[in-house]
Amino acid sequence: MRTQADRLTIETVRDTEGFEKLEQEWNLLLRGSASDSLFLTWDWLFTWYRLQARRLKLSLLVLRSDGAPVAIAPLARRAPSLLELRPYPSLGFLGTGNVGSDYLDLIVRRGAEEQVSSFLGNCLAGEKDLLELAQVRLGSSFSESLGEVLAARGWNLRARATGGCPYIDLAGQTWEDYLQSLGANHRYNFQRRLRNLRKEFDVRFERVTTEGERLPALRSLVRLHNLRFRERGGSDAFHTPRLIEFHEEFSRRALERGWLRLFVLYLGDRPAAALYGFRYNGTFYFYQSGFDPDLGKWSVGLVVMGLAIRSALEEAALEYDMLHGDEAYKSHWANRRRELGRLELYPPYLRGTLYRHAADATRAARRTAGWLVRRARAGWISTLQHMESQRKAYAARAD
Repeated sequence: MRTQADRLTIETVRDTEGFEKLEQEWNLLLRGSASDSLFLTWDWLFTWYRLQARRLKLSLLVLRSDGAPVAIAPLARRAPSLLELRPYPSLGFLGTGNVGSDYLDLIVRRGAEEQVSSFLGNCLAGEKDLLELAQVRLGSSFSESLGEVLAARGWNLRARATGGCPYIDLAGQTWEDYLQSLGANHRYNFQRRLRNLRKEFDVRFERVTTEGERLPALRSLVRLHNLRFRERGGSDAFHTPRLIEFHEEFSRRALERGWLRLFVLYLGDRPAAALYGFRYNGTFYFYQSGFDPDLGKWSVGLVVMGLAIRSALEEAALEYDMLHGDEAYKSHWANRRRELGRLELYPPYLRGTLYRHAADATRAARRTAGWLVRRARAGWISTLQHMESQRKAYAARAD
């Protein structure tokens, strides 16, 4: 599809080869946009598309002016699927799902936002599929502007909050400054736990800096993460071979780019905890962590987080973003938060109305299914916890 108006042209990239050719232009455009983040880099989304985008059809929209890219809409089409309780076709962002991308958006060159929103709104006005824009930053995303343009053309816009990203503003702070900003109990607890570890063990906090270190450290992270969540019924962060393959590939690219921040906390020669993150454009993104639950009394998870924040400060990071999730421990470290949301845009007329009713029915079905899964999981977790307590009791008697 190629159209032209007001010196802008639009093309749709539908294949891997075309996507791959965009690498240099994509990242250059991203750096000049208001939506610049790790999860919109070509590296993250191309790796995701190659390894995670099952049953999706690529539909990247590239807007150019005099041959140079002005905007990229990183989209793909999803066919109806009764198994996924999705009886309608949709057009949505690359990077969604278990991989955990935040701050998704369209990529638009600064200063061209108004022109792009009007032009792209005209191009999408005749679209027949539901437009789903997930994990956008509420209050400051280009997606919201596009939604308003389409709403003015008769589309039905629904926006809802889906969670938030706690973060720490590190600008102008030293480690000592940051420690003083923490609650007194949390500050004392971290310092005491670190001091106790150093009394009892040879403590090493090591960052991956070479390709030879990367895979062993990543495998330690996955193992420790899964150990940590075993008693809670498991985690969906690294629960499939495809997800692990994604992180093996992206961590390789991130190391080459200088973005990878993968740390392992050793007690002697034993990996006790690990933390996986990235430093991009002045921000440290905390992605995942794990620790050995047998060392839980030493609070190694607490210690590895504090040491990672200290490392970010030493590198003069401006921000430590803990990404989406309402886990209680995040509030001990971070006192600011960005809201994420989901925009659903239904096309005009009967088709859009039918999609909207189907989406409402899908949400109701998922809530019911989720309740049943939570009940089953609670019973399974209780069984696992009982088995683990029995194992520890038996081990103690054997000693």
